[in-house]
Amino acid sequence: MKLLYIGCHSVLEKDELELFTEMGIDVFSYQGSYMYPEGHPTLIRPGIPNLKFYPDLASEASHAKTKIPQEFFDKFDAVMIMHDPAVVVENWERMKHKKVIWRTIGQSTPVVEDMVRRMRYDGMKIVRMSPMEEHIVGYLGADALIRFAKDPEEWKDWNGKEKRVINFTQSLKGRRVDCHYDAIMQIMNGFPALIYGVGNTDLGALDGGELPYELMKGALRDNRVFVYGGTWPSPYTLALQEAMMTGIPVVAIGTKLAEELPERAPSDRIHYYEMPNIIKNKENGFISDDIGELRGYVHELLSDETLAKRIGQEGRKTAIELWDKKHIMKQWEDFFKQL
Repeated sequence: MKLLYIGCHSVLEKDELELFTEMGIDVFSYQGSYMYPEGHPTLIRPGIPNLKFYPDLASEASHAKTKIPQEFFDKFDAVMIMHDPAVVVENWERMKHKKVIWRTIGQSTPVVEDMVRRMRYDGMKIVRMSPMEEHIVGYLGADALIRFAKDPEEWKDWNGKEKRVINFTQSLKGRRVDCHYDAIMQIMNGFPALIYGVGNTDLGALDGGELPYELMKGALRDNRVFVYGGTWPSPYTLALQEAMMTGIPVVAIGTKLAEELPERAPSDRIHYYEMPNIIKNKENGFISDDIGELRGYVHELLSDETLAKRIGQEGRKTAIELWDKKHIMKQWEDFFKQL
C-alpha cells in the first residue's frame, strides 16, 4: 500500500512513520517534518533512515499549498490526516475517492468533530487514540482505537539516582491554564526540580531547557519523580507515555484539577482526561486532586528508593500493556486489511 500521510505533530509523525515503514508500507509525509528521511534540521528527534524517499513527490509537495491537487492524491492508495480538520475540509472533494483516514491525537473538541461531520457521513474512516474520546459532545464514532506506539527497548532502564522531580512541558507558564501550571508549581515547590522543554526561560531556576534526544531519555532514566499535569484537552500526552515506559514513577493530578478550572468556560471543560483509568493510586503511580497529598507522594518517592522502584516497575508494565510497539503494529495491520 502507498500511503499519503499529512501530519501536524512532529514527534507523533516520527513515531507513526517509523512504525508504518517497519510494517512495509510505502508512506510519504506531505510537507511534514519527515518529508525527507533525515527530518527537518530544527527537530530534536532523530531522522528515520529506513523511510523510503520519494524525491519527485518531495519536490512537488514543497511547492504546493494546503489545497492539495487531486493529481497528487491520485498517486496514493490511501490518505491519513493527523487531526487537522481544516486539511480534511479543504481537500475533501479532491481526495474523497480515496480511502481517507482521520487520525486523532487527543485534541478533538465538539467544534472539531462538527467540522468533519459531513466527511464522516461521506465515508471517512476514524482512528482514535483514546477510548475517552467517546465523551466528546457530538462524537463521530470510531473505526478503530489505536494508541500511539512506544518501543519498550528504547524507553527503559530507569535508575532514579538523582533525587529530583521533573516535568516535560513546552511553554508551561505561557500556556498556564492549558498545562496546569499552578498545580504543577504547587506540587514541585520546595523540592529539587527541573522542568524541561522549549519556552520555559520564564521559570527561572526551574528551567531545564530543551534537551537533545539522548539527553532527554537520560533525564527520564536518571531522575526520581515525574510530575504530570497533562495538557488540555488531551486524555494523556506523549510525555506521559515516554515517562511511564522508561519506568520513572509518576505523580499525576486528578480529574478535578485537570478539568474543573474556574478560568475555563463551562463549554470548554471537556471531560475526557484518561489518567484515573491509567494510574491506579499507590500501585503503578500516584494520582489525586489534593495538592497536599500529591506533595506527600513526591516526598515519599524522594525518600524511599524501594517504593520508587516498585511504583516505577508497575508503571512500566502498564505502559507496555497500553503502548507497546509490537501490539500496536498488529492493530494497524488488522485495520489496513479491513480498509
